[in-house]
Amino acid sequence: MSGPAADFLARIASDRRKRLEQMRLATPAHVLRELIVRTEPAGRLERALRRERPTGALRLLCEVKRASPSKGMLNAAVDPVETAKLYAAGGAAAISLVTEPDHFGGDPAWLDRVRPHVAVPLLLKDFVLDSYQILDAAARRADGVLLLAALLSETEIQRFVTEARLLGLDALVEVHDETELHRALNAGATLVGINNRSLHTFEVDLQTSLRLLPLLPAYATAVAESGLSRPADLERLRGTRCDAVLMGEVFMTSPDPAATLAGLAAAARGDA
Repeated sequence: MSGPAADFLARIASDRRKRLEQMRLATPAHVLRELIVRTEPAGRLERALRRERPTGALRLLCEVKRASPSKGMLNAAVDPVETAKLYAAGGAAAISLVTEPDHFGGDPAWLDRVRPHVAVPLLLKDFVLDSYQILDAAARRADGVLLLAALLSETEIQRFVTEARLLGLDALVEVHDETELHRALNAGATLVGINNRSLHTFEVDLQTSLRLLPLLPAYATAVAESGLSRPADLERLRGTRCDAVLMGEVFMTSPDPAATLAGLAAAARGDA
């Protein structure tokens, strides 16, 4: 990969590595291991996002995202706890928390704050580059972590998926094209996110999900991501083998997130 996408990912990766060194100094890995209390095996997030039957309701993975490099600040005042409670009350199957601080305005501590208030699974969405981040997610009682295929080799994906499972976490492996999808599946991914936003142009093309969804094997749980903001988008995906949809910006920018969620939930059920 070259050009703007490579520069974008390289910049974020560099910033994350600097933060990681600070995190290790503050809380060494052996301390994190002592904090991990896991009573359930991996699979909780994936089960929550798996569609019960081909004609059943799409599952909603609702996201708290304060900002993004492509859109800038979305909602500087968003309260992750109150938003997570709104999502859970509105029918979200799981909640994604974008915790990357330098480019997305997030904070890993959001997990600690949100966890006591909602029962649905929580996805810690960051740019994972090191096993330490998976340990940190487990210590914060996340149910899953994001792995970005564009940023990791097939060997790294395989290792991180395995390490996550051993800690009781699911790994949502995000792909953008056929090559990344094949690498993710070869690495053992069973929970796959298809991102409609190109890392080369940062433009959204909903055809990306429609093109890649038929390539997923039956055992995989498929999550469509980015650019999904209208009931019509969900109605279209209900006719595919998509299991769940990830939506965040539509809620972050809505004047009435509860009403927006109600309308999208109805579309996900086929009631719209």
